[in-house]
Amino acid sequence: MSEPSSPTNTLSLADVRREIDAIDSELLRLLDARARLASAVAAAKRAEPDAATASPLRPARETAILRDRLGAPRQGAGPRLILKVWRELMGESLALQGGLDIRAWGGRQATAVYHLARCRFGAANPVVMTETPEAALKACDGPRGVAVFSLETGQGWWGRLLLRPDLAVFSCLPELASEGPVRALVVGPVETEPTGHDLTLWVTDAPEPTDQIIEALGRIGFAADLISSATGLKLFALSGYVQKDDIRLLSAPGRISGVIGAVAAPFDE
Repeated sequence: MSEPSSPTNTLSLADVRREIDAIDSELLRLLDARARLASAVAAAKRAEPDAATASPLRPARETAILRDRLGAPRQGAGPRLILKVWRELMGESLALQGGLDIRAWGGRQATAVYHLARCRFGAANPVVMTETPEAALKACDGPRGVAVFSLETGQGWWGRLLLRPDLAVFSCLPELASEGPVRALVVGPVETEPTGHDLTLWVTDAPEPTDQIIEALGRIGFAADLISSATGLKLFALSGYVQKDDIRLLSAPGRISGVIGAVAAPFDE
């Protein structure tokens, strides 16, 4: 297939349309080839001994793939388009592997949270909205469960994860900083891994003002930002990947505290 003409060339509308049609044909051929390979991967995974009990999600690998695609030289495709296309491709692959049980609680922003969940996991994996955070969390009782939660001030559902070491927050939505602040968090029975540019989510019941907690965290080596709060609890994002048993956390403010997950930093930061 010939290379597309340079944007500086003068082309008629008919010429541009012919080039688009040729590119679309090549895209369809490549998508079909990729789908065949995705089916082969799904068949291989179904044959693995722990296929019935293991989560199909691999957040760190997905992050590595997306950063690679977003880091490739481009002239016209922006980060939003790249992210949307590859999330759909990844979602289709997950559906071929048996799919996900996705439940989402949106609180006062249910429509926005539903849209964010669909963008994150693709149209091939249905999202079921729930009326309470508890109902969404029940999805995580199964290996294919995923819970998406609205991140609203005054709603401290995330504090319950201190009692659920089998679960972790593994994604924040939206995934691009250009699309605004974090509005939802994604939880599942997955093991988080460092990706090279991460944020660790840490909960504390420390009663001190936020600026004093951030200052105390800074003294023991953590850069932190408050991302939500509820009665008696605060949720911070710590820069970098922090292990749950990091000895520095023993000196952090609060009687009850702990790491509840880690997420990739926004892809456009």
